[in-house]
Amino acid sequence: MVEPNRGQRPLPYPRASALAASIGLLAALAGPAVAVEPASVLEASRKLVPTGPWPAGDEKGMGNLIGAGTQLRCGWHLSQPKAKAYELSQVRSNTMPKSPFTGPYTTQYKPTSVLPGTAHAFNSEKYAADAEPAQQGTQIDAIGHFAYLDKPWDGQGAPPLDGARYYGGFTQQQVKPTPDSPLLKLGMEKAPPMITTAVLLDAKAAVGKGQSLKGGDLITAAHIQQMLKAQGLARRGILPGDVVLIHTGWGDQWKDPGGDSNPYYTQGPGLSYDAAQYLGRSRIVAIGLDVPFIDPVAEGFLQGKAAPAAGTPAGLPFAVHHHMLTQMGIHHLENVRTAEAAADRVWTSCTMILPLRTAGAAGSAIRPVAIGVPGQR
Repeated sequence: MVEPNRGQRPLPYPRASALAASIGLLAALAGPAVAVEPASVLEASRKLVPTGPWPAGDEKGMGNLIGAGTQLRCGWHLSQPKAKAYELSQVRSNTMPKSPFTGPYTTQYKPTSVLPGTAHAFNSEKYAADAEPAQQGTQIDAIGHFAYLDKPWDGQGAPPLDGARYYGGFTQQQVKPTPDSPLLKLGMEKAPPMITTAVLLDAKAAVGKGQSLKGGDLITAAHIQQMLKAQGLARRGILPGDVVLIHTGWGDQWKDPGGDSNPYYTQGPGLSYDAAQYLGRSRIVAIGLDVPFIDPVAEGFLQGKAAPAAGTPAGLPFAVHHHMLTQMGIHHLENVRTAEAAADRVWTSCTMILPLRTAGAAGSAIRPVAIGVPGQR
């Protein structure tokens, strides 16, 4: 088992003067629309992005990389005259595809109300009992969403949660001491506003040869390098603090209304374990795909009728969740709407991801956006 980061020194956060200097640099560099930020912007950004290690007791993970350096790269994209905003979230509704791992998601619409003695009428809605909106639709996982045990549980008796460990070595007692406790550590409110650059990789084009990937299909580290080269991003690469988005085409299965026969949540393509390790070494802030799981899920896997993907460590069938969340402190973005940006070839952009600051939550509904120039080579 890989040991999580711990016992590390704090890092100074870039000061306002550095950000002001960045804004001045942006004004000088705004020019023709191109796919990759100018070398001078990237070099200035590298000097501003923290390098770690993080302090003992850290709860942000790779979120520590967010700051003046990532905002500098973001600002260049925002300054481009032809930049366009792209919605990266699916529309949420009572008839959208639903996760099988959570309670029923139903919004109940209340009657129009009128305040006595006033001319005001207003509308509102509420969630049905047991609804889990933070784990449905386009959403982000908090770092405390996953923990790991010393060895696989045999299913006998109570789960050995006393031995559970989270990112940074936090224990179950420190994170969730009782069954009805919120996350006392690593909850959603600890995630920073994610204002940074995004790299969008088109696996449907490069891996699927123009066809949508199928359930259980793998996107490997070699595929990521292949896509970077094919999209003209090999020299830039994936930078510390980036969000990586991958378009697989599986999002075409997201149909609303979904219906019981919709295959979206029954399976899906995903990252191989070596791809998760590669992205972890790249020090990204978050990984998002147009899939429900991020981990590859073959047909029948959720029913115990198919094996985990090749290369998956024993006892860790959701090894990508394990590695990203518990070992690296990298957030997951699930059910991301990538098709429009991929069709417009927006390979690099400024992305803004703002989770709700719900104390102790293991996830949040999000409405991420990407702002970039279409038609990149």
